[in-house]
Amino acid sequence: MDKQKRIVVIVLSALALAILPLLLQAAGNFWVRIADTALLYVLLALGLNIVVGYAGLLDLGFVAFFAIGAYTFGLLASPHLPENFAWFQQQFGDALRVPVWIVIPLGAAVAGVFGILLGAPTLKLRGDYLAIVTLGFGEIIRVFLNNLDQPVNITNGPKGISQIDSVRFFGIDFARTLDITEDYGINSVSLYYYVFLLLVVASVIICHRLELSRIGRAWMAIREDEIAAKAMGINTRNMKLLAFGMGATFGGVSGVMFAAFQGFISPESFSLMESVMIVAMVVLGGIGHLPGVILGAVLLSALPEVLRWVSGVIDLQAVTGGRLDAAILRQLLIALAMIIVMLLRPRGLWPTPEHGKSLQRLNGAKKGGAA
Repeated sequence: MDKQKRIVVIVLSALALAILPLLLQAAGNFWVRIADTALLYVLLALGLNIVVGYAGLLDLGFVAFFAIGAYTFGLLASPHLPENFAWFQQQFGDALRVPVWIVIPLGAAVAGVFGILLGAPTLKLRGDYLAIVTLGFGEIIRVFLNNLDQPVNITNGPKGISQIDSVRFFGIDFARTLDITEDYGINSVSLYYYVFLLLVVASVIICHRLELSRIGRAWMAIREDEIAAKAMGINTRNMKLLAFGMGATFGGVSGVMFAAFQGFISPESFSLMESVMIVAMVVLGGIGHLPGVILGAVLLSALPEVLRWVSGVIDLQAVTGGRLDAAILRQLLIALAMIIVMLLRPRGLWPTPEHGKSLQRLNGAKKGGAA
C-alpha cells in the first residue's frame, strides 16, 4: 500500500471509530459498553504483546498489573482510606480525590515497578518454568487483595472498593451525560469510549515505535535465540526487565481506567481466567503483530457479550425445555471457535507478514534442495 492510500485508510478508520459510539448509542448503552470493554482489553493485550510477542517471555500473571493499576486508582479516588485511617482523614478530608491525569502515570509507574520485581527473579527461567512463576505471581497478588482487610483494612478484602470517582477532564464529568443540544447529548459510556480510544491510539504508536527501535530489535533477538543475542553483546538481563516493566505499565493504565469506568473493583475481577484470556487474545490474533493483537482482543472481548445478547433474544431454556443452559453453550461456542481457529491458522488470525515470508523462503529452499 502506497503512502496516499495509507493516509486515506487511516482517515476513514479514524472517522469510523469516532462515530461508532454515536451509532451504538442509538441502539443502547449495552453495545457501547461492549466497545469500551474491548478497548480496555486491547490496552491489556498490547502490554502483554511486548512481553510475549516481542521478548518471547510467557507471562500468565499479567492480570496482576491490571489489578495493581485498578487498586491504585481505587484507593486514591474513593473514601475508603479516610474511612479506615483517622490520620488520613485529618490530612486529606473525606477523600484524596487525585485527578485521573495524575493517577494514570502513577498507576503505570506502580505497575511498572511490580513488573520489574516480577522479572528480577525470573531472568534465568524459560518456557514452562517462567509460566509457572508468573502464574504464581498473579495468584499472589489476587490473594493479597482478597485478604488485606485484616488486621489493617487496606483493600477491603472480598467486599472490594466502591464509590470510586469518575473521570473528569476540563470540568467535564464523565459520569454524566454531556449535553450538546437541548435534544441530544453524549452519554457517559460514549464519553469513556473516546478516552479509551485515545489511550489505545497512543499505546499503538508507542508499541510501533518500540518495535522499530533498537530496544525492539534486541527483544526480538532474545525471543529468537537468547544465547546468540547475548553473544552479540545484548544485555539480556536489562532487556528482559525492561520488557516486563514496559508491558506492566500498559496493564496499570488499563486498570486505572477500568476502576474509573466501573466505579467498583474487587479481587473477583482479576482471576486467573482473565490472564488466560489475555494470553489467548495475543496468540489468537497473531503474536508480535499489532493489528493481529488488536483483532484478537476485540474478538475475544466482544464475542462473549454478543453471544450473551443472542442467548437473551433466543430463550434456549424455554425452547429446549430447560435442557440447555445458555451460559454453558456460550462458553462452549467460544472454546470451539478458538480451537478451530488455532487448527486452521496456527500463527493467528493476522500473523506478522515478515514471519510468513521467512517461512515461505524456508519452504522454497527445502523444495529446491529436494529437487
